[in-house]
Amino acid sequence: MDTVRALRYASLGEATSFLVLLLIAMPLKYGADIPQGVSLVGPVHGVLFLAYVVLVVAAREALGWDLRRTVSALIAGVLPVAPFLVERYWVKPAGSVDRAVDEATA
Repeated sequence: MDTVRALRYASLGEATSFLVLLLIAMPLKYGADIPQGVSLVGPVHGVLFLAYVVLVVAAREALGWDLRRTVSALIAGVLPVAPFLVERYWVKPAGSVDRAVDEATA
């Protein structure tokens, strides 16, 4: 698997795990006194976050990102939904969106 594809998967996984942690596991822990959700999802999210950070740095050159874009993608990793946007607008191959629009209008 190439680095860019791995970054796409890591980005989607990290963002999803972050939302599950914030919207399901944390309320269960503090609202219903069920800490097992955080105990399970927390480490999974941690591993996915580390993978995201490593892959952002590793895929930087292949994607042609400058330092500003790379730092922005790293900062996006700490925001709940931003990695979805990074994957959609910065990591996805540029031609794939244009092809989808062309196919839809044809």
